[in-house]
Amino acid sequence: MRRAPSILFRTIAASRGTSAASFAVPNRFLQAALYGSATGGAHTLRRRFFSFLGPFAAASLGVAGTLISQEVLAKEPPPPELLPHDVVLYQYEACPFCNKVKAFLDYYDIPYKVVEVNPLNKKEIKWSEYQKVPILMVDGEQLNDSSAIIDRLRNKILSKKKVDSTSEDDEEAKWRRWVDNHLVHVLSPNIYRNTSEALESFDYITSNGNFSYMEKISVKYAGAAAMYFVSKNLKKKYNITDERAALYQAAETWVDALNGREFLGGSKPNLADLAVFGVLRPIRYLRSGKDMVEHTRIGEWYTRMENAVGEPSRIKA
Repeated sequence: MRRAPSILFRTIAASRGTSAASFAVPNRFLQAALYGSATGGAHTLRRRFFSFLGPFAAASLGVAGTLISQEVLAKEPPPPELLPHDVVLYQYEACPFCNKVKAFLDYYDIPYKVVEVNPLNKKEIKWSEYQKVPILMVDGEQLNDSSAIIDRLRNKILSKKKVDSTSEDDEEAKWRRWVDNHLVHVLSPNIYRNTSEALESFDYITSNGNFSYMEKISVKYAGAAAMYFVSKNLKKKYNITDERAALYQAAETWVDALNGREFLGGSKPNLADLAVFGVLRPIRYLRSGKDMVEHTRIGEWYTRMENAVGEPSRIKA
């Protein structure tokens, strides 16, 4: 298991900035594309991820040479013989459930390719009867639904002893359900809280999603407007009166669950840590994510997770 000085990661993390978001286009498409992905509904968002720049890394190493103190766990790759040979993720880049799967793949250092699905026509997954994302192809086998995908991968790559211990962990299972049944539902009303935040989200989506030029223009403005109104309905559906208060409360609930531990899993992340991190990662550098870190205690845990998950194991095309 590799280790890395936390001061290095913190310095690199401080040099980051960017965005993440959610998306869709008019009504029916919006709800299918944004909420149709894994267990129960949610919405789509996106995250900014690790870019290691030479000057920052060099400066960090200099500081780390004089301040070698804390260490954080980096990735936890499985034995090479247990790694799948060919992993392909069909996704929307901003989808929280897709990002949950990616957090697992990244943490366990499983190389994977990505196929970005156009949510307007879904032509990339026309071959599949299952028309939601994420879809993960693992050595030719199709896996659907984020939580089921993660369970199946865990069974494939971890030793039986580890699988048995995590399967019997009621606390971990409880908080994984909490992510799917509660946390994801407070995200969309926050991302689309007002027109400026909705446009912030769609500005990212149209820049990074699989859209033609004309689709980008229509999706950005029509999608932002539509999701602004959809988010109001979601507030009503989930009895949310104050979106930010609900987001802050969810963040504080998670920190309380840690009960002073570095991670819910103790000294290293478990599947619940990876699930919370995965769905929050897309919003971290949006206005809602910045507010969440500024007004709650979740920031330190989130930084530890960034350090532990490390660089993406995604294979660049």
